[in-house]
Amino acid sequence: MSTGAGGGFQDPPAEVLAQAAAAFGLLATPARLHIVWALAQGESDVTGLAERVGGTLPSVSQHLTKLKLAGLVRSRREGRRQVYLVDDPDVVTVVRLMVGQLSERAGYPAAQPVRLHELGA
Repeated sequence: MSTGAGGGFQDPPAEVLAQAAAAFGLLATPARLHIVWALAQGESDVTGLAERVGGTLPSVSQHLTKLKLAGLVRSRREGRRQVYLVDDPDVVTVVRLMVGQLSERAGYPAAQPVRLHELGA
């Protein structure tokens, strides 16, 4: 590991960078980012998520499967339904920070959740 010029921070190992890139890659689609944003506000089933993000049930279900395999979300059974929630609080922090900053820059109130497709993403 080498130290960078900006304050003595060590560069992360290649494995950590690869994991971070994979997580950011999964969040690089507006639909998945919107799903994680919605789940950061509270848990939901596929039907509720599809209504909130404006997607079809099969599409939202596929996105949830990918996010679940990556360990970004998890699910639990509640009777006959699967309820999804964000599995990593740090992901919630990163998503809220990024979406909040971009919302403010675009002139939207920071506390008001915004549909990403409304921002042109």
